[in-house]
Amino acid sequence: MSTLDWIILLLTLGGIIAYGVYKGRGQTGSDSYILAGKNMPWYIVLLGIMATQASAITFLSAPGQAYTDGMRFVQYYFGLPIAMVVISITFIPIFQKLNVYTAYEYLETRFDRKTRLLTSVLFLISRGLSTGISIYAPSIILSSIMGWNIYLTNIITGGLLIIYTYTGGAKAIAHTQKLQFLIILGSMAIAGYLVVAGLPEGVTMGDALYVAGKSDKLNVITTGFDWKDKYNIWSGIIGGFFLALSYFGTDQSQVGRYITGKDTRESRLGLLMNGLVKIPMQFSILLIGALLFAFYSFYPAPVNFNDGAYKKFAKGEPEVAIPIELEYQQLHTKYQQQVTALALQRNSHNQDSVAPMAAALKRTQEEVDALRGTVQTELIKHGYSADANDTNYIFLYFVKHTLPKGLVGLLFAVIFLASWGSISAAINSLASSSMMDIQLLVKDEPDKSRQLMLGRLHTLGWGIFCIGVAMFATRMGSLIEAVNILGSLFYGTILGIFLVAFYVKRAGGTVVFTAAVIAEACVVIVYNLDIVSFLWLNVIGALVVVIVSLLGSLKRTL
Repeated sequence: MSTLDWIILLLTLGGIIAYGVYKGRGQTGSDSYILAGKNMPWYIVLLGIMATQASAITFLSAPGQAYTDGMRFVQYYFGLPIAMVVISITFIPIFQKLNVYTAYEYLETRFDRKTRLLTSVLFLISRGLSTGISIYAPSIILSSIMGWNIYLTNIITGGLLIIYTYTGGAKAIAHTQKLQFLIILGSMAIAGYLVVAGLPEGVTMGDALYVAGKSDKLNVITTGFDWKDKYNIWSGIIGGFFLALSYFGTDQSQVGRYITGKDTRESRLGLLMNGLVKIPMQFSILLIGALLFAFYSFYPAPVNFNDGAYKKFAKGEPEVAIPIELEYQQLHTKYQQQVTALALQRNSHNQDSVAPMAAALKRTQEEVDALRGTVQTELIKHGYSADANDTNYIFLYFVKHTLPKGLVGLLFAVIFLASWGSISAAINSLASSSMMDIQLLVKDEPDKSRQLMLGRLHTLGWGIFCIGVAMFATRMGSLIEAVNILGSLFYGTILGIFLVAFYVKRAGGTVVFTAAVIAEACVVIVYNLDIVSFLWLNVIGALVVVIVSLLGSLKRTL
C-alpha cells in the first residue's frame, strides 16, 4: 500500500479505538457494562444488530461467494423478516419484562438451572468458535498486504479490538458500531461504483449484468427443491426462518443488542427495521461480487486470487506453474473474446445466436474453473496455501490492485471495522453469559465493583480464546459458509428450547433438557452423514426438541 493508504488505515482504526474508550467511560457495575444502562434509542439498536451480524466475513467473503456461486446466497436471508416479527411479538416483551442480563436467565425461571446451564454452554461453544473464524477473516488482509505470518496477524487483529471492548463494555460497543457501520456502508457503495466505473470503455453496467446473467451469476431465485442444495427459496424461507429466529431470538450476541433499548418499543423498532433493510443490503453486497465477475471477464483475472501465496508457488515450483500459466492465459484470452462478442450481441437483432454463444462461454468458463481448481490443489499440495479455495481473496484482490490511493486504505479499514463490530459484540455476549449464567450461579453475587472486574476478566478471557480459535480457521474454505454451518449445528437445539418455553406450557425442565440432548445428537449425526444441507439442521434441531418435549409432557400427563 501507499503511504497515504497507511495513514488513512491507521487513523481510521486508531480513531475508532479512541472513540470506543471515550464513549465507554463511567462503568460502575454489570448493569452499565453488560446492558449499557438500557437507554439506547431504536436506531442505535438497529445499527448494533446489523453490525453484529454483518462481520468482516460479510464484506470480505460475500462478494467472492457471488463471484464463484452467483447471488443465490441471498435466499439464505428470506426467512429473516418473518423471524423479526415473531421475535418482536414473543421474545422481546418477555426479556424486557424480566429485565434479564442474558436470554438464558429466563430459562431458569421457566424450567430449571440445568436447562439454563445447558443452553448457555451450547451458546458459548457455537459463538466462541464462530467468533474465532470472524477474527481470522480480517487477518487475511494483513497477511496479504504485509506478507506476515497468519498466526501473528490473528493476534494483532483480535488484540486491538479487545482494548475498547475490555474497558467500555456494551456502551462502547454500541457507539462504535454506529460509527463503524456508517463508514462501512458508504465505503462499500464507493467500491460498487468503482467496479462499474472501471469497466472498459463502451461497456456499460447493463452489459456487465448481461454477461453475469448469462454466466449464471444473477441466479437470485432458485425454485428447485433439493435437500442437499444449500441455497434455494425453500431452504431460505424455512431453514433461514428457523436460523434467524434462533440467532436473533436466542443468541446472546444479538439479544444483548436489543435488550439495551430504552423500552420494548425501541427494541422492537430496531429489530423490525433490521428485517426490512437486511435483504436489500445483502443483495447489494452480492451484486458487487457478480459485477466483479463481469469486470474480470473483460480484464485479465489472476489464476488464483490469493496472489501472495501464488507468487511464492510460482517462484518455488516454476516447472509446475509455468505450463499452468500458459494454458490459463490462452483460456482466458479465448474467454475474453467470447465475452466481448456476447456483450456486443446483446443489442443486436439476431438473438438466435445468443444461446449458442452463451453455451460456448459457459463451457470455456468451466475449463477456466477447472484449471483454477488445479492451481488451488497444487498450492495446498506444495504447502503454499491452506485454503480450500480463494473465495475470500477475490474482493481483497480487486481492492488492492484496482482502487486508487487512499481508497485502498479506507476499504481495508472497512473490513477491520466490520470485523470489530461483530467480534466486540460477540465477546461481550460471551463474557455476559459465562459470568451471569455460569460463574454467578455457583457463587454468591459480588458487589458492583467486583461485578465490573469479573465482566472485564471474562471479556479478556474470551478474547484470548477466540484468537486461539482463529489459529485453526485456515482450512475452512469460504468463511461466510463456515460460520453459518457452525451456527446451524447448535442454533436449532437452542431455538427448540425457547419454543418449548414459550408455547409448551406443560413441559418441565427435565423433559426439555432430555429433548435438547437428543436433538443435538440428531443434528450432529445428520450433519456427519451429509443427509441435508446445513440450513435444514436448524429445522431438525428445533423440531426434535419440540416433538420430544410434547411427547414427554403427554407421558407426564397420562
